Amino acid sequence: MMSHSLCNKTKLLKIALLSAAISSIVACGSNEQSLTTASDEITSSSSDTSTATSSSSSTELVLCQYSYNEYNDSTSVQTTSSADWACTGTTRDVVANGIPDHNVGTFPNPDNPNTISEQTVSESFTLTPIQSDTATLMGGPRGVLGIVLNGVKIDAGTGGSCDDSGDNCSLGDNSGNWSIEALSQDTFSFGTDDNNAHVQPDGTYHYHGMPEGFVALRGGNSSTMTLIAWAADGFPIYARYGYSTADDANSSLKVMAGSYQHISTVSDNRPSTDIYPLGTFEQDWEYVAGSGDLDECNGRFGVTPEFPEGIYHYYATDTYPFFQRCVKGEL
Repeated sequence: MMSHSLCNKTKLLKIALLSAAISSIVACGSNEQSLTTASDEITSSSSDTSTATSSSSSTELVLCQYSYNEYNDSTSVQTTSSADWACTGTTRDVVANGIPDHNVGTFPNPDNPNTISEQTVSESFTLTPIQSDTATLMGGPRGVLGIVLNGVKIDAGTGGSCDDSGDNCSLGDNSGNWSIEALSQDTFSFGTDDNNAHVQPDGTYHYHGMPEGFVALRGGNSSTMTLIAWAADGFPIYARYGYSTADDANSSLKVMAGSYQHISTVSDNRPSTDIYPLGTFEQDWEYVAGSGDLDECNGRFGVTPEFPEGIYHYYATDTYPFFQRCVKGEL
């Protein structure tokens, strides 16, 4: 009989071979799992990330004429990046080709065999977002989470999963009970680049986490809050830094941390943690109010440079969930 160690090595080899075999169908978009909280239900955020029920804000005076149209000579791009935003009537509209405006990694690559290509991006978000206490799951087949100003979409989840045994995993099939994460594990590789992005089979370049290249282009650093995107509900998304006191623009800036932790109780049906450490799957994470700076949708109400009176807003963070997986505004 094989020893436990040899059995683990054999399973890891099977995983490596499986990943290589199905890499041509790597896709994104999480399955129909629900957010997990420490109390096993979606709840309104704690006092330090508190929000006002059904509060409305107007964004119509902010970045309404953002436009970019330049050639990207990055080796894996070699085409023009185009994005045009405009505020028309009651909506913020974007028309873009989905081509990034910054350097990217090598695509295709051994873990992501797809080539970046132009897309048709056309979205409209409300100019008067209304905050509620309801968290609505988004991403993948549920609908776009948000669009970065350069016209590249945000899609934090993946289309990969494993069955309960852990013997059958696919990076392009989300039918398993255990949804594979792109950035919080090292067992599987989705071929992401330094922008925490990769390419879907149809050529869509998209972000799973902090879009480092775009943040740099926007001048993002520890001395300022940097607005990088708009969410599907019309609220803004900022990168990494926020005020240490949410309602005080004179407070120091700090790195925002998500409020998700590894689950405290591991299901008997979960694939072995010896092979797949906690953090490998979406279901390994639960929202624990107060453990970080943000609510279950990686957001909070507070002041920002663009909204000195305060607005609900999201963050791209270096910690899980990296980008929000849900929205708190009405859709």
